[in-house]
Amino acid sequence: MAEKHLLAPILMAEDDPDDQLITRKALEENRVANPLVIVENGELLLDYLHRRGKFAQEASVTPCFILLDLNMPRMDGREALKLIKQDPALKKIPVVVLTTSKAEEDILKSYNTGANSYITKPVTFAGLVGVIRSLKNYWLEIVDLPFEGED
Repeated sequence: MAEKHLLAPILMAEDDPDDQLITRKALEENRVANPLVIVENGELLLDYLHRRGKFAQEASVTPCFILLDLNMPRMDGREALKLIKQDPALKKIPVVVLTTSKAEEDILKSYNTGANSYITKPVTFAGLVGVIRSLKNYWLEIVDLPFEGED
């Protein structure tokens, strides 16, 4: 069962193409084998998780964890987090908020809504590589995660 997480994607909800690219590069730099699936807003995040809309025909796999930006168009990360953690089928998926906001209100609200971690995006690529290394070590190597079909 420990190998299942290696097949599960990391699902990233991020609207900024530059942040998408540098995160992908930081994952590669850390030799993360998990595929990265990127959606641009909270609506698409929920569509992916519920296998609807443009993801209805895809065999989308439940992610090992979600990297969630708070500030996105259409549906922001705050609303998406709330809906994920209220849904019995989705609430067990770890959500790591990775955002530019350092606002105490955002940090408190994210944790109160059920975020598993809150990380302010580093300003340098080297900083992001270090954050991704820590995420890889913790979420993919140390903790035991539930998988699809497990209650």
